[in-house]
Amino acid sequence: MSRVRFHRPVTAQDFSVVCSFAQNEEELFYLFPTATYPLTTDQLARTVAQRSAPTVVEDGGRVVAFADLFRVKYSGYTNIGNVMVAPHARGCGVGSYLIEQMIALAQATFGTHKVRISCFSRNTAGLLLYSKLGFVPYALEERTDWQGERVALLHLRKSLRTR
Repeated sequence: MSRVRFHRPVTAQDFSVVCSFAQNEEELFYLFPTATYPLTTDQLARTVAQRSAPTVVEDGGRVVAFADLFRVKYSGYTNIGNVMVAPHARGCGVGSYLIEQMIALAQATFGTHKVRISCFSRNTAGLLLYSKLGFVPYALEERTDWQGERVALLHLRKSLRTR
């Protein structure tokens, strides 16, 4: 992967590329649990319209990652959601870059001092990434996956330094 990365707001022209990131139902469930496989541009557009700061990362001129922000009322936290990285870009630092940029956007957009992110227990790569970035678990929630099986959703948070 190139080291020429930058982030920018998502555009409708990016939707089809972002929709191609999930390779199967299990991946889509981890990346975007409210969506149905295959992810469509309509599903993505509806979510983008309800979220804040939908963002893509470009690497070498190609869109390689996506995430957005949403805020839980009265909590004082900003949440990072729908974190997706293209299969060919995984394990190359793109996810770390994306999360760092989303944290910066959360601070700029909401003035937040704490961010939250959720990750399913079977998503080992995601859990290891979030731990490396300083997120710590604070709650566990039972959910049902796309096959109707019980799964654990871990909620993680990170306190941010004030400037």
